[in-house]
Amino acid sequence: MSSTTAPQYNELDNLLSDEATNRPAAYYKKLRDLDPVYWNERWNGWVVTSYDAVIAGYRDSARLSSDRFAGPFGVELQSSISKYQQLMNFMSRFFVWKDAPFHTQMRLIVNSAFTPKSVEVFRPRVQQLVREITDTLEGRDSVDFMTEFAFTLPVTVITEFLGVPSEASHDVRRWSEDLAAIIFSAGDVENRLQKGEESMKKIVDFMRPIVRDRMKNPREDLISRMVHAEENGIRLSEDDVIANAVLMVFAGHDTTMNLLAGGMIAFADYPDQWQRLRGDLSLIKSATEELLRYDGPVRSLGRWAKEPFEFFGKNIKENDRLLLVQYAANRDPDTYENPDKLDIGRVPNRHIGFGQGVHTCLGAPLARLEVQEALSCLSQRFSKVEVLTEELKYDSTVVARSLQGLNLRLHS
Repeated sequence: MSSTTAPQYNELDNLLSDEATNRPAAYYKKLRDLDPVYWNERWNGWVVTSYDAVIAGYRDSARLSSDRFAGPFGVELQSSISKYQQLMNFMSRFFVWKDAPFHTQMRLIVNSAFTPKSVEVFRPRVQQLVREITDTLEGRDSVDFMTEFAFTLPVTVITEFLGVPSEASHDVRRWSEDLAAIIFSAGDVENRLQKGEESMKKIVDFMRPIVRDRMKNPREDLISRMVHAEENGIRLSEDDVIANAVLMVFAGHDTTMNLLAGGMIAFADYPDQWQRLRGDLSLIKSATEELLRYDGPVRSLGRWAKEPFEFFGKNIKENDRLLLVQYAANRDPDTYENPDKLDIGRVPNRHIGFGQGVHTCLGAPLARLEVQEALSCLSQRFSKVEVLTEELKYDSTVVARSLQGLNLRLHS
């Protein structure tokens, strides 16, 4: 083959194909059946799709790094965004993209705010918000569920939890969409780096006076906690607080938004499970866990090898990339009976919708609470969920399961 000939890849190596994007269960099944730890020539890394291997990968923080600004990911990311100073400065401070000790320090500072007990005090406010939003949906032929419910609820909750003015929620969504194209490596967004730079500047300019105010006038919110927290004599810098407040605003609404939307699609596909929930609200918690397993909002996360080692029969080299596909793991028939079927009473349900190990999603208790309260209210108000969107389309991204739009008819 001449040097000018384009390389020939296996058809399954396209992680952004239509099937991978819009029918991921079928796509990942093919990969898992072919090889659960599969070398993807096009991505130049290992794609991990079996439950046991994905779990092992997430738990192996000693040999697998999450640092997006180091190793092979760092080379790619810094080469692409090095001239975008706002993106470089603040994304490099996201604690979820870091290893110890910075990651450990940040989790210690904010973890107490996200324990189930700490989050539970917010339940009455979430119940109030759910009722108010649901009131606006009744008696209508069509509802833009993504905008009117799935976005509005979590963005209001996370902004209030952090201490960010909720009236800025629509600006936050616009900025977040531009940042999502970079954070989730969306492949079809034009000028995404320039848009991301501009949006990062806007959201940082929005956050900075809030952070500075909390330095002088602390409140009962998460930004105040981050500003004044101290671990082992170390306090976060102003930019560290801003960066991770930006991260939490984004992460705290985007994933929950897509979980709520995906859940309604699942119930429309399985109306018997909707009726089952309507008749037995004791299933709320198990229904929430099943939605996380069945169609969770995070498809996969990347890691890179800090040293060579053997992993499920494969020789992993130093700096090799691994894509841990939790979406595929949650559909593994070796772990779940009838994995492609929604069963809101599924027990046990050891899904990994929130990841595993030291990087397990910090906001999991808050997301669970929001989905539980949303399902409790919606299932009692509406007898049937009907999808009106003719063709459901998802953003072309390896990391997220991001729906582009969802119109519903909610039958009284």
